[in-house]
Amino acid sequence: MADQSNIQSAASKSIRPFRSSEEYLYAMKEDLAEWLNTLYDLEVQVENFMDVLETGYDLCQHANNVNRIALEFQQLHPEATARMKIPQKEVIFQAKNVVPGSFIARDNISNFIQWCRQELGIQDVLMFETNDLVLKKNEKNFVLCLLEVARKGSKFGMLAPMLIQMEEEIEKEMRDQVTYGELETEQASEDLGPQSPVYPSRTQRITLCDLKNLDELCDINLCLISSLGKIRDLLASRF
Repeated sequence: MADQSNIQSAASKSIRPFRSSEEYLYAMKEDLAEWLNTLYDLEVQVENFMDVLETGYDLCQHANNVNRIALEFQQLHPEATARMKIPQKEVIFQAKNVVPGSFIARDNISNFIQWCRQELGIQDVLMFETNDLVLKKNEKNFVLCLLEVARKGSKFGMLAPMLIQMEEEIEKEMRDQVTYGELETEQASEDLGPQSPVYPSRTQRITLCDLKNLDELCDINLCLISSLGKIRDLLASRF
């Protein structure tokens, strides 16, 4: 779980209103750049985001790292991964003397795309094509795909970008609130006795919407649901 102070700091920075899809995209690139720099000691910035990754080398390297971590996770937690799709197929790529836009670069990118589809099962709506990166013509889908790859990797214990960490915190908080609401409903049913009518769905809804029952982090999470928690869906629909 992410450190709460980091989440709150990132949340306070990120819940500012975005005036356009371009601002959403910038925020995601900024987060992904920091994430990639942490994982691989790269020098990715928002301004050179596509340029640094256009040979496909770092993408394929990351894919194989996800494979490795997923297999280690499977060995440690066989029961938890019984119903999970575990990526295994190694991504073959060229690492040396790769010229951006060359056949080798295109082949690297194509192999990464194939791995995303076949090994991670990423949906087409979140996928990009080779030319999207080579010609820098569809930055949005490239960024959405990387976020989804990061989300899949986080399920196996891999470090995730802050946006994904906050999204997971949102989901956990909401699950906790649902569980708490269900427990309150069961307790109310026992207290009122078998003859008294109880309406679970209505009780749960009131519990979830009553801000007095939520702590400070959940207040932040509720704001993030509309701005960051569903950011990929917003971008996919607005472009």
